Amino acid sequence: MMSLMNLFRCCKETWRSIALGSLAFCCLLVPGALSAEEQASAAILSRDMPFKPGETLVYDISWSNIVTAGTATMEVKAGGTPDGKQVLRFIVTTHTAGLVDVFYSVSDRLESVFDPEIRQSLSFNLNEKHGKKKRRTELVFDHADRTVVSKVNDDPPETFTIPDPVQDALSSLYYLRTREDFTIGKDISIDVFDGGKNWSVDVRTLGREKVKTPAGEFSTIKVRTFPKYKGVFMNTGEIFIWLTDDRRRLPVLMKSTIAIGSIVSTLTSMKLSDEEPPAEKPALPLEKETTK
Repeated sequence: MMSLMNLFRCCKETWRSIALGSLAFCCLLVPGALSAEEQASAAILSRDMPFKPGETLVYDISWSNIVTAGTATMEVKAGGTPDGKQVLRFIVTTHTAGLVDVFYSVSDRLESVFDPEIRQSLSFNLNEKHGKKKRRTELVFDHADRTVVSKVNDDPPETFTIPDPVQDALSSLYYLRTREDFTIGKDISIDVFDGGKNWSVDVRTLGREKVKTPAGEFSTIKVRTFPKYKGVFMNTGEIFIWLTDDRRRLPVLMKSTIAIGSIVSTLTSMKLSDEEPPAEKPALPLEKETTK
């Protein structure tokens, strides 16, 4: 049973590393429903984004496609700040499943508040519940001063210097989806703040492949992250991500290599926006040939 516990620990950390709450210090985001004017403003801001409010992606997490360890859901929602700025909220929830949940229950919630105008994170919140242990991590970014305030549980807050631009552990994946410069053999560099440190993450485009999942069959761009970073891209093995080869850049499959196999996150269902019904097939036609 210890092996199952260690399996989900690896699985959970990998999901966090690929994908990485309520709003930090509960001061940036105004909760509750948006007015019609606010919704219209949010729609304008997200018009050029590959993701829109209402997007919901559901994944099964497994070890080498054999043992199911848990599930994860990624959501995009509209939001607003007290000064009237319209933002996007990225929310990820993860839960253990099956025997893993029986012997070592894990439940995490991550939330990132993203400014579509500057395409950077404004805040990040992670709530972790592993067995009986709980941990809260909160970040609030000040891009004008190039600082971030970090707080863990009830410890005194700490202030760190950050580069410009910069992402958090969750917004980095969504930011990657906004990039249009995927060239085979070339790297995309993303600055990320996580764990009290600034990290430069390189993402290399490997080629194009067709991928079949329970949510449908997709033409994809395959990328590999370099093992330099413990937050979004772990340094314990290679991370591969398959993004749809269309404007949405949906992550339909994610794999991380570990000593005893791989942790796999597979898209099982999706809803692309509040205006669209749930989709089970890719929005764009598949290419006839696969380039690897």
